[in-house]
Amino acid sequence: MTNPLLTILTAPKPFTDPHIITIQTNALRSWKVLGDKVQTFVLGSDPGIAENCEKIGVRHFPDVACNEEGTPLISSMLELGRENRSAALIAIVNSDIILFPEFLDAVENVYADRSEFLLIGQRWDMDVENLVGDTVADFRKFEKKVKNQGHLHKPAGSDYFVFPRNCYASIPDFAIGRAGWDNWFIYQSRWMGRDVIDGTHDITIVHQNHDYGHLPGGKAHYRLPETKRNVKIGGGEHKVFSLLDAPFELVDGKIRKKKLTFARFRRAVEVFPLTNQRSQSLGKIFFYAFHPRRAYRKIRKRLRSIFNG
Repeated sequence: MTNPLLTILTAPKPFTDPHIITIQTNALRSWKVLGDKVQTFVLGSDPGIAENCEKIGVRHFPDVACNEEGTPLISSMLELGRENRSAALIAIVNSDIILFPEFLDAVENVYADRSEFLLIGQRWDMDVENLVGDTVADFRKFEKKVKNQGHLHKPAGSDYFVFPRNCYASIPDFAIGRAGWDNWFIYQSRWMGRDVIDGTHDITIVHQNHDYGHLPGGKAHYRLPETKRNVKIGGGEHKVFSLLDAPFELVDGKIRKKKLTFARFRRAVEVFPLTNQRSQSLGKIFFYAFHPRRAYRKIRKRLRSIFNG
């Protein structure tokens, strides 16, 4: 068998809650029907993962390194992905995301035009209670419902990250499924001079809505200590980038520069020291100049630690 073009890496939630089982099965099935050009690696040893991987027919790697809370580390996920398959491209995709055939088309279009890149994009949020099916026809039929029944999520995050396998060879030990690491990926690509491409126009993906019962205290992932740790080891909040920081977009199979809006211009000025001057110190100064409330809170916290210490 020839090597696939793309290896998708994911670390799912435990297959214990009936709704989680449904949405993760939908996601993995949608990736499998993308065909032989795509290889899916499911990482982690939580309950139900091995059995469901065997049932769906995707490869399972239980021995991924985890942090103290048992959350898989992205650094280990990437290492396992590179060791076990020589696909030209790697994707990290959340395990509740349904992909459609045009996802692979878009990836191929970008890869044909760029040697180093990061492809990201917005998602459609949608309530999904039942299994979609397990054929291309099933998912094409389901896709027709998305624009009517789903809602386009704000461009604050991204649920897929596609990049050449040689990128991100050395990264901090980020916890998957928590905020912060995805923002750092975007920052790091801009810092390294790689093209960050927003694929929202050409790529429809569905995030199947769910609660946070699988997380400690039922709290959203961005409220957990692991998120704060991700931001900290990533270098701080001035490195929290988003889709707003993607200079390019994929439209009808072609990569083009995004139109300049006031929001994008303001943000470009804010991150100019990082993306153009490669200056961490100036990057922090500009960040806090643009976010005075955060600067005030940080100074206040620092003064408290001094006077209470």
